[in-house]
Amino acid sequence: MTDSPTGVDRDPDPRPLREDPPAESLRTRLWRHGFNLLPAYRGTGARVDRIGADWRFVRVRIPFNWRTRNAVGTIFGGSLYGAIDPVFMTMLRRVLGDGFTVWDKSAAIEFLEPGRETLYADFELPPAETEAICGALAPGESTDREYLVSLVDEAGTVHAACEKTVYVRRDE
Repeated sequence: MTDSPTGVDRDPDPRPLREDPPAESLRTRLWRHGFNLLPAYRGTGARVDRIGADWRFVRVRIPFNWRTRNAVGTIFGGSLYGAIDPVFMTMLRRVLGDGFTVWDKSAAIEFLEPGRETLYADFELPPAETEAICGALAPGESTDREYLVSLVDEAGTVHAACEKTVYVRRDE
């Protein structure tokens, strides 16, 4: 995906779905249910399937059904983007804690193949990433972090790729 008009200039994440997703805790299971009941998220037709106990892994599912289908019989692009929009920001807010301000800044999505079946997105936030953020920011300083997530079917075929830019500031 080089020189794309959407601005996504990296190849989509080629990894298929993770076969061994981390276990949920009771707390993250409750967060998952709450997230899925949130009207703004529920309206996308997507569902959060799993949140790792440490908030470093999230799996989202976008089913192909009447709620997500568009006029040409594929998954509506707004459902695809809406399903992945808040996830990295939420993960960073939970992992970094109250000493940081975290906001979505921008996004670019590229639709590679029509979605005519349930699609999934696995979000991972390695400890090295949050350690780098904490180590790089003094109080009052900020940074923009870029993350790439792919929407894939069960076979691992990439249907869409989204690059998110998230603003992070260490509070004083």
